[in-house]
Amino acid sequence: MTSAATLPLDAVPLPATALRARVRGYWGDVWQRFCRNRSAVAGLVFVVFMTFVGVFAPFLAGVKPALAYYKGNYYLPALAYYSPDWEPNIFYRDRIVLQGYSLESMRGQDPASWVIWPLFYQDPVGDLDLTEAAANLGKTDDPAWQDPPTDFRQGPSRWHWFGTTNEGVDVLAAMIHGTSIALLIGFVSTGIAAMIGIPLGALAGYFGGWVDMLVSRLIEVVMCIPSLVLIMAVIALVNNPTIWHVMAVIGGIQWTGIARLTRAEFLRLREMDYVQAARALGAGHMRVMLRHILPNSLAPILVPITFGIASAILTESGLSLLGLTGSASPARWGALLNNARQDLTMWWLVLFPGLAIFLSVLSYNLIGEGLQEATDPRLRNR
Repeated sequence: MTSAATLPLDAVPLPATALRARVRGYWGDVWQRFCRNRSAVAGLVFVVFMTFVGVFAPFLAGVKPALAYYKGNYYLPALAYYSPDWEPNIFYRDRIVLQGYSLESMRGQDPASWVIWPLFYQDPVGDLDLTEAAANLGKTDDPAWQDPPTDFRQGPSRWHWFGTTNEGVDVLAAMIHGTSIALLIGFVSTGIAAMIGIPLGALAGYFGGWVDMLVSRLIEVVMCIPSLVLIMAVIALVNNPTIWHVMAVIGGIQWTGIARLTRAEFLRLREMDYVQAARALGAGHMRVMLRHILPNSLAPILVPITFGIASAILTESGLSLLGLTGSASPARWGALLNNARQDLTMWWLVLFPGLAIFLSVLSYNLIGEGLQEATDPRLRNR
């Protein structure tokens, strides 16, 4: 009878847990370990919820129809919140926009027309005429819409769940649209940082020598520059600063952490046997870096990227709080906090935007810690 010790290695049956891990592969194993971390999963669920709110913000809150059927065609006027150029021209030509998308005016020109309004009929930018809004919604007999207050400050109520600002902007609608900006800033600025940091770190770690020395000195120089001072300088130099300038500056500063981690991973992996085998078979530097080292170093690199998204959101919120982003739009979490500085009795302007910023930053940090534990072998058994 043949014992297990004398069988070939492939013939020895693997334990069930090892077999399942072998079938899952590396990323499947990382995902399973990530899912065991309840805090990280809760953070991921909140980020997915934020992404849904940010992507569909114009269809959740606004005073432009989410869907309109007019003169035989379907339109999405709510997309104008993303870009004014996306507002259908036919509504300008027929003066429907000037009449606040009044259904009566639309049916005056096309009796078959109909509209679907956003979930929350609230103006996120503060240029809503409440009298026209009452007519659009058929609320002319409703006392809450007949007599708009001269003082637009309102605390949380059934009409404004999160209250309003001094200008009458609904805080909930502004926060919903501010979610789009927060996501945009987080992902775009961190994407810029990744596009700079990963190639530079890979070159430094793979080639070493003078390339490593040059990149390392550049990292040290950039880390010495105060980010807030650089952002303020750029905004002062640009004639019409926009949110894209802020994202570019944040991304141009935050790449150093990604570059340092990428360099360390490439330094470690370039001496592995499979990399040496690829070189011996004639693979070029670019192929070895992109096909053999980079895929195996991506998991640890994702950790500083998630932390970077949280940092970018926090930085932009701080700039908006100080009024240094060059935009007066109230549809930003930091701008709502800035509005509270005018009257500290408006506690709802501190509580709700502050809570949104706190939960967003906390969620990304929890995801980053979860990824760190799932990908670092030293932390897996904790």
